[in-house]
Amino acid sequence: MTDEQATTISTAPLLVVDELSCEAEGKAILKGISLTVNAGELHAIMGPNGSGKSTLANVLLGNPGYKVTSGTIHFKGQDVTNLSSDVRAKLGMFLAFQYPEEIPGVPLSQFLRQAISARRQTDVSVLEVRVQIRDWLLRLGMDPSFAERHLNDGFSGGEKKRNEILQMALLEPEIAVLDETDSGLDIDGLRAVARGVEEVRKTRKDLGVIIVTHYRRILDELTPDHVHVLVDGTIVASGGDELASRLEDEGYESWRH
Repeated sequence: MTDEQATTISTAPLLVVDELSCEAEGKAILKGISLTVNAGELHAIMGPNGSGKSTLANVLLGNPGYKVTSGTIHFKGQDVTNLSSDVRAKLGMFLAFQYPEEIPGVPLSQFLRQAISARRQTDVSVLEVRVQIRDWLLRLGMDPSFAERHLNDGFSGGEKKRNEILQMALLEPEIAVLDETDSGLDIDGLRAVARGVEEVRKTRKDLGVIIVTHYRRILDELTPDHVHVLVDGTIVASGGDELASRLEDEGYESWRH
């Protein structure tokens, strides 16, 4: 890499989505999405059911169930449009799932050690991972016994979502996409997740975050720098936190084509 190329990458926005379109099973879902996220920014993607929000989250992280038909995704200046999910994760991209899977028989600590080793591309000791897990469980207000449980096995909805935040903290991504992290949570669970996100952001001030959500309520806990309204696969409006307040008052009908 030349010095000029290195400078271009270091000063590039964290994430640039340019006229991105995709389809699944022959049906167009995203239709020309453009989005730029800089280091340290928190973006909220809001929209009604079926608007393409979760599709956007999955496409950003390379879910093979979706086919990009046009446009590009650049992460730190590098074109990642055609890279696999695991390669994107190693580069520093993270997705918190709307419905985290249960994996009986796999201890959370073992899963995290393997994931951290893959992210750092070097073997990480059991002791180091256990110390980091213990530290972050404390910081996130989670029971230390959490680390000994199997991955999401028997977890409540709130525990699964907080486990996603624990993974985000330990994997140290540079951009995190949170796909409806607030869904199915009561107000206490929502606040716990939001506090966890803020704790991670406090430690990693350059972390870019994209929150995908239907409702404003999580944005009462996490103040976004930018809000985007996604309707029928297209971003129809962008603005600040006041846009989320307007959506709360007016709903999505006025934005439908």
